[in-house]
Amino acid sequence: MKNKIVLMCLFLLQLGQGVAQNRFPKPDFESGYKYPEIHYAVSHEDLLVIVDIFLLVLLMGIVSWAVIKKRTRKPIIWVSVISVAYFGFFRHGCVCSIGSIQNIALALVDSTYVLPLSVLLFFILPVLFAFLFGRVFCAGVCPFGALQELVHIKSYKLPRTLSIILGMIPWIYLIFALLYAITRTSFIICHFDPFVGFFRLGGDIGMILFGAVLLILALFVGRPFCRFMCPYGALLSLFSSVSIWKIRLTDKSCINCELCHNACPVDAIRPPYTNKVNESRERGVKRLLNYFVLLPLMILCGAFLMRLVSNELSRSNKDVRLYEMVMQHETNPGEVLSVELEAFYGQGGVINELAEKAEKVQSDYNFYATIAGILIGLVIGITLIELSVKRTRKLYEIDHAACVGCARCFSYCPQYKIGNESGNTSL
Repeated sequence: MKNKIVLMCLFLLQLGQGVAQNRFPKPDFESGYKYPEIHYAVSHEDLLVIVDIFLLVLLMGIVSWAVIKKRTRKPIIWVSVISVAYFGFFRHGCVCSIGSIQNIALALVDSTYVLPLSVLLFFILPVLFAFLFGRVFCAGVCPFGALQELVHIKSYKLPRTLSIILGMIPWIYLIFALLYAITRTSFIICHFDPFVGFFRLGGDIGMILFGAVLLILALFVGRPFCRFMCPYGALLSLFSSVSIWKIRLTDKSCINCELCHNACPVDAIRPPYTNKVNESRERGVKRLLNYFVLLPLMILCGAFLMRLVSNELSRSNKDVRLYEMVMQHETNPGEVLSVELEAFYGQGGVINELAEKAEKVQSDYNFYATIAGILIGLVIGITLIELSVKRTRKLYEIDHAACVGCARCFSYCPQYKIGNESGNTSL
């Protein structure tokens, strides 16, 4: 009986419910007997989860202090080293805030799925910090971003138009990750993780090679994975754009020296812009209105195309794939049974039940793929509008949605140096 109680307590601890409660009240003895206090040992993994969450908050707090209050880069370098060492190589890249998106999505549509508290916290805490201080999680707390930050040696600027177009990929990746998660098909973010092979010192050779290519690019292009692939970074950019305390280079006036713009590895500092082509305001507004008129059409096209391929996409689901294999075998029973078919027939699988599961999955795909198409059309439309908008800027400005808080730009600003020498580092 005691063993069962211990196992139950450990199970509840794993889900974040630290203490088990008695289901029935204890009998009331009149003899004055007092129950001894029983202390259950916390498992090694539970302690590590507590350390994970504590370290996550601590490191994000250090980065927030460094970029908002002190405007210095040294603490971020140390945070990056700690993150790569602990969250990367020691914890093997798991729990991962990037992959937690899928757990959250599945928990929202499937009441039977138990969402671990640690996964929920790893998802929501960086979002909260992004809303308060910007993308401080991306600065060096995320082991993927930290790894790219540590290997970066020189920044080569990509054309602005190319960066904006490539910036659509994380959003589309996010949409497909949600689609495959809520249809219980696959956690594709975990499956196509380019860096986990390095942290675990082994894995799929294809993904390891892909990760190696990304790291080579990261030597000369600032954070290619963070900017052009990471779905969680795309989500954090929304909250960072409206953050309460924003990153600033200096309290003094910008002198347009261009040094901060050249130092930024992720092209998050926008240079001054003047209307060099002398385009009339009327023509610019007309072009923008045309895109807004086309936006609903893009959304409808996206919904139609994704609905059209929804059945094809559903074949990624194991139930749909198994049902097709069973029906093919029933048509040609002489074929050699695959491992999946042997397991199905060996366990006494019922074809009608499998057909109902496959039909339910295909129905879900028809609905959710349509929603995904709407979102993809919206992403493409907004990107075109962003390319069309040419707002006049007189000074260099930080794009807080794109800024990852690496703090490389601070030491390059002459006004920052003047303020720092005079001790003026207040907000």
